[in-house]
Amino acid sequence: MSRSFLSLSSLTREEFNALIDRAIAGKKNPSAWGRPLEGKSIALFFEKPSTRTRLSFEVAVYQLGGQPLVLTGQDLQISRGEDIADTARVMRRYLHGIMGRVRSHETLEALASYSGIPVINGLSDKFHPCQALADYMTLRENSVPAGSRFVFCGDGSSNMAHSLILGSAHYGCEIVIATPAELLPAADVLTIAARLGGKVSITQDAKAAAKDADVLYTDVWVSMGEEAQAYEKKKLLAPYQLNESLLAQAKKSVIVLHCLPAHKDEEITESVFESPNAKIFDQAENRLHAQKAVLEFLLK
Repeated sequence: MSRSFLSLSSLTREEFNALIDRAIAGKKNPSAWGRPLEGKSIALFFEKPSTRTRLSFEVAVYQLGGQPLVLTGQDLQISRGEDIADTARVMRRYLHGIMGRVRSHETLEALASYSGIPVINGLSDKFHPCQALADYMTLRENSVPAGSRFVFCGDGSSNMAHSLILGSAHYGCEIVIATPAELLPAADVLTIAARLGGKVSITQDAKAAAKDADVLYTDVWVSMGEEAQAYEKKKLLAPYQLNESLLAQAKKSVIVLHCLPAHKDEEITESVFESPNAKIFDQAENRLHAQKAVLEFLLK
């Protein structure tokens, strides 16, 4: 079976750092990529709407010489009851790889297991490793060293928090998750991070967390599919807004990150979003370069 990329825990620390280095080199010199996907077809499967994942993967596959095939559930017989195992076994006969942006992480595991070709997690309910890889690439571009203090304010049980926790172990930074007691990271993710040598702290005090931070990060409070919980989540997370008060606690050189889309003046104030400390659109661009590195790594 070919290797897949479903979580950052599937990489060694050396592979993680090599992917970031490759992405940075390719960003500086696009011709260095060559055409490693020449003659290869990659399915880009979307169960959820997308801006950055759709644009970055479609452009990445094209620029690496491959053919991107964008598919939704409605384009496939899954919508009429064909099971994922049969779909995956058919995909194997036509394709060289699959990127999936899906509702359930189990869908990706089934695609990888039954197709036997490389599967990339473009987002699931549990992890968002491509985004986190681009985030840590952004840290390295901004000379944020190992041993730095990375603070995530928001839903500690989210796919983004989980992936940042795992990435912090590879990057070598301390990660502080400022989150309500009701939204703690999954125990198995913390166990994996510990096994990888990660240094993770969890607190309910956002202001204390932000003290001397090198990185401040937030994400939307209500993800797609959580609309029924929106009122309760917003009430719980209101004390964790990334605002001027938190920014003042951090180092003057702090970088502010948000994986987008942003609900300004909800999880982050517009003034912090637009501040000189924010590297949010560099971070968004880096999805393209980080994902090129992943595609090359899995499919060359």
